[in-house]
Amino acid sequence: MTSTDPRRRVPRTDVVLADPRLAAAAEQLGGDTVRDAVRLAQGRARAGEIDPEQVADAAVAALPAHATSLRQVLNATGVVLHTNLGRAPLSEAALAAVGAAAGYVDVEYDVATGRRARRGRGTLAAVRLAVPAAEDVLVVNNGAAALVLATTALAAGREVVVSRGEMVEIGDGFRLPDLIASTGARLREVGTTNRTALRDYAEAVGPDTGCILKVHPSNFRVEGFTSSVDVGSLRGLGVPVVVDIGSGLLSPDPMLPGEPDAASTLAAGADLVTCSGDKLLGGPQAGLVLGRGDLVERLRRHPLARALRVDKLTLAALEATVRGPLTPTARYVHADPAALRRRAEALCDAVGGEVVPSDGAVGGGGAPGVALPGWAVALPAALAEPLRVGDPAVVCRVERDRCLVDLRCVPQSADVLLRKAIEAVQR
Repeated sequence: MTSTDPRRRVPRTDVVLADPRLAAAAEQLGGDTVRDAVRLAQGRARAGEIDPEQVADAAVAALPAHATSLRQVLNATGVVLHTNLGRAPLSEAALAAVGAAAGYVDVEYDVATGRRARRGRGTLAAVRLAVPAAEDVLVVNNGAAALVLATTALAAGREVVVSRGEMVEIGDGFRLPDLIASTGARLREVGTTNRTALRDYAEAVGPDTGCILKVHPSNFRVEGFTSSVDVGSLRGLGVPVVVDIGSGLLSPDPMLPGEPDAASTLAAGADLVTCSGDKLLGGPQAGLVLGRGDLVERLRRHPLARALRVDKLTLAALEATVRGPLTPTARYVHADPAALRRRAEALCDAVGGEVVPSDGAVGGGGAPGVALPGWAVALPAALAEPLRVGDPAVVCRVERDRCLVDLRCVPQSADVLLRKAIEAVQR
């Protein structure tokens, strides 16, 4: 290396880190992240890719926008509760509540008495107010956890009676039989895949029965020569009836007539209802248990409940979701097709393509088969990949060799951002 070699001019790490921009970034992103960016820039200078004087600028440019590897995505698929994209987006009220709960809060403390208080009591009260038919409520960390806790507390070492037509498999290969078996309970299957009668349950129920479980089918429908037993009839069999409604709809929605809701299911005779918080409820990932006060308390006192409890951020976001304004999920499910068409036409005028009918979907196992009428901009399929890896990342749907940009789940405030992202990959 000669004395004139530009590599000798590469600044030392401590000199680069003294740059005010990098010093400020270290406070937001962490020192290790900033040092890695500096070393990367120094390596580029030694390789001759940039001038040594550009090391600090290159390091700043290489820094991530946030202290997380998760990337924000514009969901242009038309699927409202896209599991791979994090399901329900939080409302502004929920986001504000998470910020307020980030520090010290009275999550399990009564400031008036200076004593311990019920954890998340405000959140529980909000859910009870939203579902008056529920005597009590418990919140755990996801929908599967709610079901596992219910069957463990009620039927560990005993039998759980389930219709064969409801032996579902949920996401990522998890199957109901395996989930129940993990609790120490035994499955007692009744009926057939397509038809189950009340007598099938009645003949199975006995001294060793811990509960009857009904599971709302997700992601599929069984049609034709079928029959099932309503919740009210099962309640007369003398054992607790647990109903997993899945999607977390708290009250009926005319847009989704076949989707069960917590209020109606409890009114029909269910002793306990379990569901998710990050699906049609539109909140954070959580599992809800609603129903008979004595049974909910039994679950709350079970040792497993401690392992499944949620943190203060989830409690805050859930309360704000239930008490707050219309959630993004509700707005997207009920989006006006005419308004979607106007936005699609405006985007098409700017980027080209063709405005085409596009049926959205609830997703997340909710309302299988229900089409949400809307519109999309059809672009060449080759644009799908560069849109996904661009900044911002835009995830679209590819059908029939077309990239469909569906605006249902794109906030209207992001229309300009979406247009610029498409224009960037068209160049």
